[in-house]
Amino acid sequence: MTDRLPDASLDRLFRTARTHNGWSSEPVPEALIHELYELAKWGATSGNCCPARFVFLTTEAAKQRLAPHMSSGNRAKTLQAQVNVLIAYDLNFAERLPELFPQNPGAAAWFADPAVAQETALRNGSLQGAYLMLAARSLGLDCGPMSGFNIEGVNQEFFAGTSWRINFICNLGHGTDEKLYPRNPRLDFADACAIL
Repeated sequence: MTDRLPDASLDRLFRTARTHNGWSSEPVPEALIHELYELAKWGATSGNCCPARFVFLTTEAAKQRLAPHMSSGNRAKTLQAQVNVLIAYDLNFAERLPELFPQNPGAAAWFADPAVAQETALRNGSLQGAYLMLAARSLGLDCGPMSGFNIEGVNQEFFAGTSWRINFICNLGHGTDEKLYPRNPRLDFADACAIL
């Protein structure tokens, strides 16, 4: 049996992790962004399809391109965060399957139906977005995942003419207690789970 992580690590990843709305000006080095992806990429996906695509906005110019597409409640904190990650998925992810899933050379045919490809990309891309957040927390960063934006606006601004589509956005950096709301409850095991 694999040794479990120490409680301090579990706290950092889950029990005390918060969705941050306020951000310090402490920079997030580019090397840390690379390290973050190098951890997150190892998370499992169906058939190793790896459909997620990540665009890290770190400059003021890039953030200003995003700002008009954010809801009014998300705009200020998005501009304040050191990094905004556009967590997208590639509808043409199956093109990379010969490389990513070589044990089944015909795997790309599983996703010939555009509806199947879209569902698979969204589901597995969401998983990869969660892996990215856990990797960020593991490396000492805080996260602020969000919906609350104009999907078509973001797709047009950043992904026009490509097969990439936005899934959700996550602010990254060093969170502050500014606008940190009290921790909300979660469902108990009996309300959310069943063992059969």
